[in-house]
Amino acid sequence: MSNTFDIKQYHIKQQPFYQPQSNEVELYEAAYAARLPVMLKGPTGCGKSRFVEYMAWKLGKPLITVACNEDMTASDLVGRYLLDANGTRWVDGPLTLAARHGAICYLDEVVEARQDTTVVIHPLTDHRRTLPLDKKGELVEAHADFQLVISYNPGYQSLMKDLKQSTKQRFAGMEFDYASAETETAIISKETGVSSELAAQLVRIAGTARNLKGHGLDEGISTRLLVYAATLIKQGITPRDASRMALVRPITDDADIRDTLDHAIDAVFA
Repeated sequence: MSNTFDIKQYHIKQQPFYQPQSNEVELYEAAYAARLPVMLKGPTGCGKSRFVEYMAWKLGKPLITVACNEDMTASDLVGRYLLDANGTRWVDGPLTLAARHGAICYLDEVVEARQDTTVVIHPLTDHRRTLPLDKKGELVEAHADFQLVISYNPGYQSLMKDLKQSTKQRFAGMEFDYASAETETAIISKETGVSSELAAQLVRIAGTARNLKGHGLDEGISTRLLVYAATLIKQGITPRDASRMALVRPITDDADIRDTLDHAIDAVFA
């Protein structure tokens, strides 16, 4: 690890916009105060990552985010030896950096990682708060400010892709969902600058799609996609074309579902 490493680069410098839906801010603050590991559950694009960013900013703590994927190995998390001009040197992975320096480590969509990879987080999620670096022969004692946060979408997992109970029961859990229509309208208007009336129309389209989840759609239209649609409209794209591009085409290749949602768009923007 380089001696020039500066954890300050991981601080959130500007306040992220986050609209609380319930008492999730207070719940998270209590969990962080006790340094409990936290698991965020909810559909794609409903605000889990934004919430973590907001809480890191509010608490004044650095945030190291890892986008998990099926090719991620334990070494990608904890670190590895690399060759350079002087031979080999150890380079900490993001989890080790967070544990050493007292950051919040956020493993986004952790279920995408292989189960043998996620096992490495176990010693950090109980009374030990340690991270064994077997290849280096070092036991890292977690910094007092370190916290581990994971997220995943339980509605989009198969039997082959789910967290083991031995992992789940190491975390305090928080459930997220799409915001109410009123709150989601306010979020879209605030994020993009479109009128509340237009934002409400986009939310109506999302409601139609979300009612089709499990009936032809794996996932409904996320708040993130609504922001994309509003952004395109601000760029001068017509509401109908922006909605087709941002709300329908990304979520389905089924012609019947696509036509159903296109008709819903036409009805809203008649």
